[in-house]
Amino acid sequence: MDPMNAKGNESIHWHQLDLKMVLEKLQSSAMGLVSEEAHRRFEHYGPNELIEKKHKSLWMMFFDQFKDFMILVLIAAAVVAGVIGDPVDAIAIAVIVLVNAVLGFVQEYRAEKAMAALKKLAAPSATVIRGGAPESITAERLVPGDMVILEAGNVVPADIRLMEVAQLRIDEAALTGESEPVEKDTSVLSETGLSIGDRKNMAYKGTVVAYGRGRGLVADTGMRTELGRIAALLQAQDERRTPLQKRLASFGQKLTYAVLAICTIVFLTGLLRGEPPLLILLTAISLAVAAIPEALPAVITISLALGAKKMVKRQALIRKLPAVETLGSVTYICSDKTGTLTLNRMTVEKVYADGRLLRTDELPSGHDQAKDGLHGGKNLFDLLFSALALCNDTRVDGSGTLIGDPTETALFDLSRKKGFLREGLGEKYHRLGEIPFDSERKLMTTFHPWENGRVVSFTKGAVEEIVERSVKVLAHQGQEEIDRRRILETAEGIAGDGLRALGFAMRVWDKLPDPPTSEQAEKELVLIGIVGMMDPPRPEAKESVAMCRSAGIRPVMITGDHPLTANVIARRVGIIHGQSGAVMTGRELAQLSLEEFEDKVEKISVYARVAPEQKLKIVIALQDKGHFVAMTGDGVNDAPALKRADIGVAMGITGTDVSKEASHMILLDDNFATIIKAVREGRRIFDNIRKFIKYTMTSNWGEISAIFLAPFLGLPIPLLPIHILWINLVTDGIPGLALAAESGEKNIMRRPPRHPQESIFSKGLGAHIIWVGLLMGAVSILTQAMFIDESQTPWQTMVFTVLCLSQMGHVLAIRSEQESFFKQKTNLPLLGAVLLTFALQMATIYVPFLNPIFKTEPLTAGELAVTILLSSVVFMAVELEKMIKRSRNDAALATGL
Repeated sequence: MDPMNAKGNESIHWHQLDLKMVLEKLQSSAMGLVSEEAHRRFEHYGPNELIEKKHKSLWMMFFDQFKDFMILVLIAAAVVAGVIGDPVDAIAIAVIVLVNAVLGFVQEYRAEKAMAALKKLAAPSATVIRGGAPESITAERLVPGDMVILEAGNVVPADIRLMEVAQLRIDEAALTGESEPVEKDTSVLSETGLSIGDRKNMAYKGTVVAYGRGRGLVADTGMRTELGRIAALLQAQDERRTPLQKRLASFGQKLTYAVLAICTIVFLTGLLRGEPPLLILLTAISLAVAAIPEALPAVITISLALGAKKMVKRQALIRKLPAVETLGSVTYICSDKTGTLTLNRMTVEKVYADGRLLRTDELPSGHDQAKDGLHGGKNLFDLLFSALALCNDTRVDGSGTLIGDPTETALFDLSRKKGFLREGLGEKYHRLGEIPFDSERKLMTTFHPWENGRVVSFTKGAVEEIVERSVKVLAHQGQEEIDRRRILETAEGIAGDGLRALGFAMRVWDKLPDPPTSEQAEKELVLIGIVGMMDPPRPEAKESVAMCRSAGIRPVMITGDHPLTANVIARRVGIIHGQSGAVMTGRELAQLSLEEFEDKVEKISVYARVAPEQKLKIVIALQDKGHFVAMTGDGVNDAPALKRADIGVAMGITGTDVSKEASHMILLDDNFATIIKAVREGRRIFDNIRKFIKYTMTSNWGEISAIFLAPFLGLPIPLLPIHILWINLVTDGIPGLALAAESGEKNIMRRPPRHPQESIFSKGLGAHIIWVGLLMGAVSILTQAMFIDESQTPWQTMVFTVLCLSQMGHVLAIRSEQESFFKQKTNLPLLGAVLLTFALQMATIYVPFLNPIFKTEPLTAGELAVTILLSSVVFMAVELEKMIKRSRNDAALATGL
């Protein structure tokens, strides 16, 4: 069969085919392809490289930042401000728009780097056998059917079906996220639905040969490889708009229509009243400019930047600024188990010896083994601790760090804590010989000197293998007959607790077997004991999961580990309570269509034996159900899911460059608790953005209502265009920006996430803007009415000042939704902004050369006192509103109790 005429190699499950069938399908042999055939196939399949889709040009990427509706409104406002002779306002708006565009451009440009990081994984060259002779070629020239030689240190250049292996171990961390190299073989895997990490007879493009050597046939190249499939998925995922971006687009449209309508009415009403046409036109235009919260993009950018800076101190690096706020909308956090919810450090938790199952803190400590000797110990646990230390290849570096296999370092660590240091045992019980571990025997044996010139062997391995080869069991009174059924039941109980069980046995020899073989040495053993170990939960994980739930966020665990282990960890950290929360395996997930899975997705708390690429399916299903999803990941296979998620969270310690480039946020400590801290910060930032909108829109509505309502009460327009623009530039801007520094509400993590479709004006914000804005306008008109008939009183200056200071009182009162101003911590930036604004306002009144510019007159002490008193009405009214809210909440809590 000509492979080029097949339906496509990507549809073939190479790991399920025997070697003869592989050779037949690829039309190749142990001699490799001849050069002419290799060239023909290269012309057909093309280069063995990842292909990037065409990207937008840098200029197009930059100009796209100006398409946002709110930005277009601001540009229009800047043009109008320039036309009516207010260059300061026009320049301020233009700078804000430009900075916003530059930030957006940088974020989008960085988002395109994931594919570049993916391409870095490709091997530059490969050694192939062509026409029976080895030769080195560039990896891009590889074709299906090429026979490739793999050696330690090589980057695997394509997807390869292994034909020969010699202790070959491949580091697949870049592809799967699993840190341990995988031991490879050539046997057929008939099982269906195997994840990449379980396909032991395959070597995948982008992975690294850690040990040994091998050779195999190229099965797939380029975009048909697993790495290519990930590249295609990664490029197919578009960045989703954040909740804030959606809300601001809607807000901008509604605001524009409202402002145009009100300003048209103000202009027509002024004309009907006989106001000078030019003055009323300038007033209406000034009102339109003032009503647009041009500082909003700046406030958002500053809030997000300050939040990102604070998060770095809490071990969360934000790659895309909008992600800071999006965290506050998250309804699901899908977290990896290993290293995120757990310590990523195997630890011995239980030990079975002398017929007892004990926790490690219940174990006795050892005696001075260097002095007394192992056989002279006070208890049989000494022998077990010695076996843990001696039958072990762990090394200790200069800083005391353990280096080696995670299982072995866990055993070594326990023996060290119990006083059995290999340095102390080394001289007397040095290693005389060994039988290395292999996956077929599932055993490892070492030989050491013993009393009276004899030799002792310690064997460790799978419990069932150890028990099967043991004839006795060690007890405190000596050796006893072994009860295999009882011991295996104990081992099953240990495994049932989610622990990995490992058995230890010994045998004493008159002399060292020559040569030591498994058939000779690993039989007639004496069982010492069994240890149960696991990667335990982080100490803070349970509290973080509880906080997650109290915040209305559903935590979900995703792992490649065994379902039983996943279930145990999930229960220990609180992801599963009682009978609630189902566990689904990757195989079960693979059998469900997306529609079928969506019917079940909200009931699943744990996903076990899940391949990283299945995370994308989980993300899409949850998003289709209306959820905002945070997804963690560290492998290349995680990148498409990280990019598609509303918040993609990469691991800073174990994560690959590809996963980091595809993510929105990087956990510098790989800790689940850090995500919860980031969610808290995201909620605080959105609250502060809402406070700014509440402040600036209430202020704008106060100005509009004063100008709009005064004529209907028979009064002239109370404010001049210069007054409106001054309030817009100074009073709205400076204190509003300082709201970004406001600390979070006390109940910030005890309330549910915002609904994705929730309006920015929800939860009473719109009503607050209307009634407080009307109150501001009413107080201003009242001031005008009280003093307009007194010819010597500068009533217009008083109205101007009342409106300005009312806004200062308002910004102080809205620092919290419910808590009284007098019980809050001081926000120094805001306090400074209010004092600065007050000083600038006083300057417009009392600095002589500013009076003609702002059309103001100095106020007497009595007049200033009246304006301050009238200005405090808004502050007191909002404090009263908060007191009513607190009373209602207290009543609701009392009713609930």
